[in-house]
Amino acid sequence: MERRVAAALAARLGGAWRVRALGASGFTATWRSDGAGGPLFVKTLPAAEADTLDAEADGLQALAATATVRVPAVAGCWIDDGLALLALEWLELRGSPDGARLGAALGALHAAPAEGGGRFGWRRDNRLGSTAQRNAWSSAGGLDGWIEFFGQRRLMAMHQALAAAGAPAALGHAVEAVVAALPRFFDDGHLPRASLIHGDLWSGNHGALADGTPVVYDPAVSVSDAEAELAMLELFGSPPPGFWPAYRATAGLAPGYERRRPLYQLHHLLNHALLFGGGYVAQSLRLAERLSRTA
Repeated sequence: MERRVAAALAARLGGAWRVRALGASGFTATWRSDGAGGPLFVKTLPAAEADTLDAEADGLQALAATATVRVPAVAGCWIDDGLALLALEWLELRGSPDGARLGAALGALHAAPAEGGGRFGWRRDNRLGSTAQRNAWSSAGGLDGWIEFFGQRRLMAMHQALAAAGAPAALGHAVEAVVAALPRFFDDGHLPRASLIHGDLWSGNHGALADGTPVVYDPAVSVSDAEAELAMLELFGSPPPGFWPAYRATAGLAPGYERRRPLYQLHHLLNHALLFGGGYVAQSLRLAERLSRTA
């Protein structure tokens, strides 16, 4: 396979390439590819799954276009002899980013103008891990549009995928109850702002350059309520120290965020239940039942 990747790079980008497998992703094959112009980080999939890599490239380019947060530059995304490739700038990452710089960058991203005319969604579907993420635009903006989008494209889409995979019926019933209760999570007057979000921002998808510049990667972008991003950032731990004051100073934070945080985390727990099963199914059920009772 190394020779095949090297040949594809040579045909597309020119020159000779040395390719080494990395195993850096559970969803695609990954490679370090060294050429005359320096190294690239390359992902590959069978050509039939090329849209997965094309959607990732699209998401990275959309984030880069905001000039708010650093992402790996896209060197190319193409198909060669049955192989789909995504070639990215190689970045030397040095651990966790400075919290204040990450908070300011993410706040600037969420405050930046987003396409869609105030509606929620994205110009194409993409993937959350290996799960298909449906991004058809909401029919309206504002709270009604967000409840439509998050309820149907996120929670109900996960419910349907889990049901098809054989998840317990009780989980589906609990998710349906949460969707029915969604308006009550916004009875404090919070109006979701249509923001471009990374979409899968946990500690494994951000890092820092040697000078401390925060870098984010492996996106699952959409135009969504920025609080959904923040909830994912807190799902498996806390953001780096200094994050919250910098984020609040840049983008603000509604007082009701802590109440809505588990609602948004449910979406990602359901995805983990779909991808990994096990305890995530029970955890999702407990959370969905609690949310439906306390909304």
